Amino acid sequence: MQALIGLGCSVALAGLAAAAPAADVDAQARDIVARLTPDEKVEQLLNGAPAIPRLGIPAYNWWTESLHGAFGPGPTTNFPQPIGLAAAFDAALMQDVAAGISAEVQAVHALGRGKDNPNRIGGALNTWSPNINIFRDPRWGRGQETYGEDPFLTGELGKAFVRGMQGPEPARPRVIASPKHFAVHSGPESTRHSADVWVSLQDLEDTYLPAFRAAMVDAHAGSLMCAYNRVNGEPACASHSLLVKTLREDWQFKGYVVSDCDAVVDIHAHHKVAPDAVAGAAAALKAGVDNECNVATLSHTPGLGDRYRQALQRGYLRAADIDQALVRLFSARLRTGDLPGLAERPAPPASVINAAEHRALALKAAVQSLVLLKNDGTLPLPAAKRIAVVGPLADARRVMRGNYSSAQTGPTLTVHEALRQQFPAAQVALLPFGPSITDGDPVPASAFIGPDGQPGLRASYFNLAAGSPRAPGQRRFEARPFASHDVPALDSRPRDFPLADDVTRTVWTGQFIAPETGSYRLGLAGMRGHLRIGARDVVLARRATQWAEPVALTRVDLKQGQRVALRFETESGVSAPPGMVWKRVSRQPLAELAAAAREADVIVATVGLTSDLEGEEMPVKIDGFSGGDRTHLQLPADQRAYLQAAAKLGKPLVVVNLSGSAVDLSWAHAHAAAVLQAWYPGEGGGQAIAQVLSGAANPAGRLPVTFYRSADDLPPFDDYRMAGRTYRFFDKPVVYPFGHGLSYSSFRYEPARIEVLDDGRDIALQVHTAITNTSSRDGDEVAQLYLTPPAFDGSPRLALRGFQRLHLKAGERRELSYRLSARDLSFVDRDGVRQVMPGSYRLSVGGGQPGTGAPVQAATFTLPRQQLLPR
Repeated sequence: MQALIGLGCSVALAGLAAAAPAADVDAQARDIVARLTPDEKVEQLLNGAPAIPRLGIPAYNWWTESLHGAFGPGPTTNFPQPIGLAAAFDAALMQDVAAGISAEVQAVHALGRGKDNPNRIGGALNTWSPNINIFRDPRWGRGQETYGEDPFLTGELGKAFVRGMQGPEPARPRVIASPKHFAVHSGPESTRHSADVWVSLQDLEDTYLPAFRAAMVDAHAGSLMCAYNRVNGEPACASHSLLVKTLREDWQFKGYVVSDCDAVVDIHAHHKVAPDAVAGAAAALKAGVDNECNVATLSHTPGLGDRYRQALQRGYLRAADIDQALVRLFSARLRTGDLPGLAERPAPPASVINAAEHRALALKAAVQSLVLLKNDGTLPLPAAKRIAVVGPLADARRVMRGNYSSAQTGPTLTVHEALRQQFPAAQVALLPFGPSITDGDPVPASAFIGPDGQPGLRASYFNLAAGSPRAPGQRRFEARPFASHDVPALDSRPRDFPLADDVTRTVWTGQFIAPETGSYRLGLAGMRGHLRIGARDVVLARRATQWAEPVALTRVDLKQGQRVALRFETESGVSAPPGMVWKRVSRQPLAELAAAAREADVIVATVGLTSDLEGEEMPVKIDGFSGGDRTHLQLPADQRAYLQAAAKLGKPLVVVNLSGSAVDLSWAHAHAAAVLQAWYPGEGGGQAIAQVLSGAANPAGRLPVTFYRSADDLPPFDDYRMAGRTYRFFDKPVVYPFGHGLSYSSFRYEPARIEVLDDGRDIALQVHTAITNTSSRDGDEVAQLYLTPPAFDGSPRLALRGFQRLHLKAGERRELSYRLSARDLSFVDRDGVRQVMPGSYRLSVGGGQPGTGAPVQAATFTLPRQQLLPR
């Protein structure tokens, strides 16, 4: 590792112990900060921290995401979307997944070492994950990024992720985790930059803070990201209550805080609590925001540190305030090994990225994430069955990936491809769906042919013409390219050539080949361009789409093997990443469905949503979706009509739903033979679904959210009170309850034996039971423990306080136990005081919530006295 030049022995010594005390690392960080000029200091406060060549400090971009997989220059392993990982109800699996992601993040960092590009997202030894906000309302588009609606489940899984990501030594983290978004942040997306969210002390302490406390206090996360919104009048990224009183004082947090991207800008621009940008930046830093994520760093906007310099000049900040933030930041870089000073720790090799063991783990996680919601005995499908695979997502690949994932992932099968792999191919028939809002899969690299007839495309690069304005929309480029080369697909790599300016135009030329005869919908993301089909020019896009903007699709008829000429172009820094999408569709989907059903024994309908419809602050406004959030819980109208038509054809109907949030599946529950909730299951998703449908795998996932009948049964979306929300406080009928999930095996629980433990200081509970697999098939069971406390003002119906995922062989009996600490036994009163409350409790342990049809055993116990818990 490169040594820091000119920093003296206190930093550059390679012989310091790997487990150096925190004070030693902080002393090294203070030594670095003391050598910086004031101008160098303020620029280091941004996510795109520039290099300091005179000190040998390389550039560093803190903006790194790895929610369920690393971001890298090539394919990385894509694990299930977090809501799916939560459905596995398996903290050990979560820790293994996070450890795998961490290894790939470290390898990506090593690959990028020495490349001076502080504005490239990804490649640092920290990650802005996990998202442990509570998924309190199914309309929130970003709920898919979370671990569901329950604070206890979220806290346990959040701790597992942090420990897997950081490794066994919190003082020497392999990759620093940044739980987000602190706090009370869960939609709507449309108002997140300006909303003032008011919550009671009870809801704050009972629902919105516990998972953060678990991640920061118990798992020792090294960082934390503050949110966009205000909380009880204070911007979350300038909140004395949250960042000073709760985080630093109550929880004794010593790491660094990073802002959500442009949340510091919001303090003055949208919350209007600061008179200008300078005061807003000062307010954030004074409250404890050490690192500001600013989107303008992506476009190389200069002078972003000037606000902090001016805040010093005006007296809003002291030099010591800036130094304190920088010591935390440089200490973090020293602890991870991004900067030398502690003993060397070799990075994982590049071969770990999407390695075979990680792909196997992604498949295992996908299998464990699947939730069998209904089964009348149709599943598992016998090998001799003829299967019609239908629906808009039956042949979709992009949907598996979810959001916040690398653009390139490991090999991913569609549901149709995986079923053909699982069953004899002749028994599996695919039916194209009609045009739908879920259309648009990336065209694979294998479909492109370059001008020389070889696989790939020709990419040519153009610099700005002399005297051209640099602003997007006003640029003029040179007539001749400064370089051209062949690329595998729509890759743009002008930096491969020394003549490249920082603003370039890329032009791709070549052809693509239609894999089958039929009607296609084609579109371009992040590019403009046209096709030449025979003698006809077809314009696909006249301008480049922006981030998350829906892609317009044009329908054309193509023949198998037909070569279609293309010319696409884009400019640097003005659009979404370039890509071409397509979808083969039917002009008569219902007629083709009826014909196929006559030849089939069972219909597998793959329906649902995509993360291009539900997600973060997206410019989507169509029926059911607005700005990334959902406006109702129903499936798209064309899918509902298609399912109803399929059900009338007299063949068993198996519904596979792909979504990142709860969908109203009441019709499917009433009419389908089986219903499988598959989330966005990652690169192993197609195989996992096929394995469960065929019986090669035995499902055991559980719902981490309630599947309601209608959003009309819920309070308004922008009401953050927990009354009437989630299984803990909702008292109306639901389609499927939190914790629900079926198996091909059956299980029996024995009565619970309870022992109250009280040493005069702490109260605890020991619970013992036993579980038997009463079936002839090996399988997993998720044993869930719920408490109902004595009634008090604002008390929940019941609350999850323990879970264990177990694998039992056919006929196997196993004893299991739970030890509940005083915090596990505690609840929160109206004044926000967390305490063990004296009185009578009801406990249940079993395969789901009591009263929902799951096998459970219930018991009661009494706690003799009150015990107050620290915040």
